[in-house]
Amino acid sequence: MKAPAWGAVLSMALCVALLIASEFMPVSLLTPMAEGLGASVGQTGQAISISGLFAVAASMVVTTVAGRLNRKWVLVGMTAAMLVSLVLVAAAPNFTVLMIGRALLGICIGAFWALATAVIMRLVPAADVPRALSLMYGGQAIAAAFATPIGSYLGGLFGWREVFWALAPLVAVNLAWLVMALPSLPASQTQGFRSMLDLLKRRYFLIGLVASMLSWGSAFTMFTYLRPFLERVTGADVTLLSLLLLVLGCAGFVGTWASGRFVKGNVARLLRLPALLMGGCTLALLFLGGSAVAAGLFLALWGAMNTAMSVIWMTWMSQNADDAPEAAGSIMVAAIQASILLGAVVGGLLLDQFSITATFLASVALAVAAVALTGDGRRLLKPAISL
Repeated sequence: MKAPAWGAVLSMALCVALLIASEFMPVSLLTPMAEGLGASVGQTGQAISISGLFAVAASMVVTTVAGRLNRKWVLVGMTAAMLVSLVLVAAAPNFTVLMIGRALLGICIGAFWALATAVIMRLVPAADVPRALSLMYGGQAIAAAFATPIGSYLGGLFGWREVFWALAPLVAVNLAWLVMALPSLPASQTQGFRSMLDLLKRRYFLIGLVASMLSWGSAFTMFTYLRPFLERVTGADVTLLSLLLLVLGCAGFVGTWASGRFVKGNVARLLRLPALLMGGCTLALLFLGGSAVAAGLFLALWGAMNTAMSVIWMTWMSQNADDAPEAAGSIMVAAIQASILLGAVVGGLLLDQFSITATFLASVALAVAAVALTGDGRRLLKPAISL
């Protein structure tokens, strides 16, 4: 076996950070973006849902469309497309152009994430996959820690467009690093729609897929509309908002460290933990979110589990669909992005038609469903694996 390509893993971690920052930057800029584009806050929240919609489509077809293409150049191409999407969003003269840029970003997100876990499995030995995943998702923690609070603060100082312009040179640097760091990754085998259908026929995989969708749906029904909650319930101004988002994001480093250290072997017992803890924090915010201190505490717990959730579920996938990792990655990414899409849509409708409380209650309800379906996790394992 070749030596682990940790440099390539780190380059993918930076790509993850930029993808997450680009995808969810509207969360911290939702109000000024809505004002600048002449749209409602709920409508502008669909800038997240449109990227989710196209990410779903891209993740389902990327392994088929890419065919025998070298996976290195597929990832490089998606990073270049991310750069184009940022330019479109930053320069958008109207809501339509903004949505086009966000749609292109969705394609990048779907294709990258569909291949990411399978690529990680080829870069390091099997025993190091959880650690490599935690490093890659460390990019998610970096974005969560710094992108949204800095975006909120800089958006208040210079404007939301300048925030997106600032991301562009970082993506250009990452593009060059990926070209240098990633080894050649010829397509080992084509895993198209037939492989996906075969996976969906496996009862344990289907149950796990639905449980993961409920977990992410719960998370992003809440997270997409976190800024309106903090503004209306906690009474946060731009400075306090940036501080609370920074607390949430920094806690993500704790979740990344913990998942890299403790997510080993059979992960069945950990699968219900993200929905249980994050749903509990969302419920607590409804009762105690008027206090900035209490809000900061619950957001810290939520943020730590948010980054750990990705490592936990993707480790489950790598262990229980190891015979078809690209097909499984496509399905998982499509399911997660569909959950983000529906969370943003439903949350926005509830916010516009009722209140932010209704949005957060919907998030809690999805978390309860996820915990109930997951149970102790044993029925989400391959028949050959036992506790």
